[in-house]
Amino acid sequence: MMPTRRGGCRRAVLAMAVAALALGTTSGFAATDDEEIASNLASMLRSARAVIGAHQDLINEPSSGDKGLTGEVVLEETIERFQQSADLDPRAVDPDSRMGQLLQAQMAAIKEVVDEQQGTINREGVGFKGFVPAVFGRLVNERFKEKVGDQAQIKVTAPAVLVRNRGARPDAWETEHIEQQLMDPQWPQGQVFATEAQSQGRAAFRVLVPEYYSAGCLACHGEPKGEIDVTGYPKEGGKLGDLGGVISVTLYK
Repeated sequence: MMPTRRGGCRRAVLAMAVAALALGTTSGFAATDDEEIASNLASMLRSARAVIGAHQDLINEPSSGDKGLTGEVVLEETIERFQQSADLDPRAVDPDSRMGQLLQAQMAAIKEVVDEQQGTINREGVGFKGFVPAVFGRLVNERFKEKVGDQAQIKVTAPAVLVRNRGARPDAWETEHIEQQLMDPQWPQGQVFATEAQSQGRAAFRVLVPEYYSAGCLACHGEPKGEIDVTGYPKEGGKLGDLGGVISVTLYK
């Protein structure tokens, strides 16, 4: 899989998950503040990853130095994409509200991660930089966690057999509901699973947003199973439309 395909895969996967952000929960209650917050956090992460995916050609261009892809540039493009999907200007949300605090932390994390990766992005003489949407998303989620402490957590995980980074392995609750709900053939594609549940011994509101393999994903995640892809990982043998990832959002009470 060429670097641009990886970006295309991620963009396509995210596009297929748009319906999920309607938060079609399984618990039968009306939309709550927590649902709206979780929806917006997932949408912001998806928007930011899509920006990095859209700029893979630029990032992996080996003959130029400063590419101008700064944290500020990426954040502005992220906000633009977010507004298109969420119909909300995150900068206008009350910064003293819970949603405002979490969105501000997430936006700051996006900008900081990109600024810290300038040496990688602008490195000359190197083609594939490895700064792909999945890596970027993980770094943003880690920085977000540092900023918000025990208020919230965002993780991109997947069915356990598909996880390449051990730090992204699903916990017991995620595993249960990925397997019982999201992987159920009868589960509506794109529908979110959301409910109140314990996390690390604390009461929390937890959301799982499914993401699915597109045609572009299969160059790295498709067949033949076990063949080494361009990133050095064995292919998973996935097929078009298979569940390939899950955005897990936890909001602690």
